[in-house]
Order: sequence, then C-alpha cells, then structure tokens
Amino acid sequence: MNTETFWNDIYRQGSPTTSGRPGLIVAQFAGPLASRTALELGCGKGDGAVWLARQGWAVTAVDVSTVALSLAAGNAEAAGVAERVRFEAHDLATSFPAGTFDLVVASFLHSPQDWPRAEALIRAAGAVARGGHLLVVEHGSRAPWSWSAEDTRFPTAEETVEAMRLPLTLGASVACARSRGWPRGRMGNPPP
Repeated sequence: MNTETFWNDIYRQGSPTTSGRPGLIVAQFAGPLASRTALELGCGKGDGAVWLARQGWAVTAVDVSTVALSLAAGNAEAAGVAERVRFEAHDLATSFPAGTFDLVVASFLHSPQDWPRAEALIRAAGAVARGGHLLVVEHGSRAPWSWSAEDTRFPTAEETVEAMRLPLTLGASVACARSRGWPRGRMGNPPP
C-alpha cells in the first residue's frame, strides 16, 4: 500500500472535525514569535495550521493525505482563516514545498511505514529562512490509541538532531523537543 493510500484510510476512519488547538509545545514555542510565514509538515486535520493562522501567520500546510487536506481546508474555512492557509499535498519522501519560511514545524512527523524521515527533516531545515525557526516535536512514547506496535521506540530529540546532520552555519534556531509520554490508562487525543 502506498503512503497516500495508507494515510487516506487512516483519516477516513476518524472524526472530520478538529479541536483547533495546536500541540502544547507548538503553542509555547510559536506563541511569542512574530507572525510571518510558516510551514507545517504533516498538518493532519489542520489543528496547528488553523491556530497559527489565527495568530496571524501566513501558513503553508502540507500532508501526504488528500483526505486530511480536505478536512483541514474545511476546518480552516469554519474557523474563518482559510485565506491565511494554503494547503499542499506532498509525499515528503519525494516532494517538498517550494520556498523558505520563518517557522517550519514538524510535529509528530512519524509513520509506521518505512520512509526517509531524516532526509525530510533535512529538507525542512533547508526551508527555514535566515533568522527563522525549525521546531521538531517527537513522540515521547506510544499513545494508547496508536496502531503502532507496543514496543515501538521513538527517537529522542538528540537522536533526531544528530540524524539531521545540520550545518553549524544554518543561521536559524533549531528546537527539537520530545513530548511527555502518554500515561498508562489515560486516553489522550483521539486518533485522526
């Protein structure tokens, strides 16, 4: 099964609506920044893109799933920020949005499928405008609703930064955070 079909199936099974709330780390990191241009990789149903647009950012929101992008566009329309968000379909293993951005967010950009994640994150770093910011947020542990194997190990923030082989002259700030793990017995956010 190809990547787009896999993720389209996932998003067809979930709720079409969004909470409109970004991940906590995204809000804490981006909240104090001046709103300019942002790129969100793996935007899903648009939670982060909608929130960024509400903060005044001009957002390019990317996902491999055309189903997710359709849901995200509907959610941006419902939130009244559709004119601030451009949605693009990209399989980050083979294509990437053009341009540079003041903020690039790759939040929980993981997949149970084998794909060149480190290369996609290297391209994300290359899309950061001089003086901009790259935020990579990692899963701290397997979520209770996850379809991944019980013994799935997610990379640490340090491992991700090391795999990206970032040049010292990047000219941007790079933050890689690992979210807190999911406590046993607690249901967090529902699946997409």
